[in-house]
Amino acid sequence: MKRNNIPIAEFNTNIFDDLNSKWMLLCSGDKRNFNFMTVSWGLMGTFFFKPIVMVGVRPQRHTKEFIENYDTFTLSAFPAKYKEELTFCGKNSGREFDKLQKTGFTVVDSEKIEAPSFSEAELIIEGKIIYTEELKGKNFKDKKIVPAVYSNRDFHKLFFAEVMNISGVSAYQK
Repeated sequence: MKRNNIPIAEFNTNIFDDLNSKWMLLCSGDKRNFNFMTVSWGLMGTFFFKPIVMVGVRPQRHTKEFIENYDTFTLSAFPAKYKEELTFCGKNSGREFDKLQKTGFTVVDSEKIEAPSFSEAELIIEGKIIYTEELKGKNFKDKKIVPAVYSNRDFHKLFFAEVMNISGVSAYQK
């Protein structure tokens, strides 16, 4: 898919829709050794005086090994026609399946970081990890969240990354 570089000041999206409804692929590693998974939770904004994207990864996810051992990741949004492939990537582990073979996605180099991207994506956000933190059950002020979301106490580890590059189709640019 043809994407153009988008300056941060010109990036335009409804991140709630991109994550919650459309979903995105989180990919970490390098072009030779990587894993990816579907994410529907995350944040974007300004923190540490930098443009930041934050993702959470549960301890049992295969991608966690990669994101902990590499300092970059990509978030990729896809056209609606790839919903079935994104569903597969969210429900299945790269430990058990060759997700590239199952989805038909094509891995390409990212522009500014080591983690790869996908040629079918209509939006790619490239991030360099600058901070991590594990959620702790005792810190939840809304005590209903832990039993509802973390009944196994498998709390997400959060990865904050500086946005190094954004490329996308014209719909993502002001």
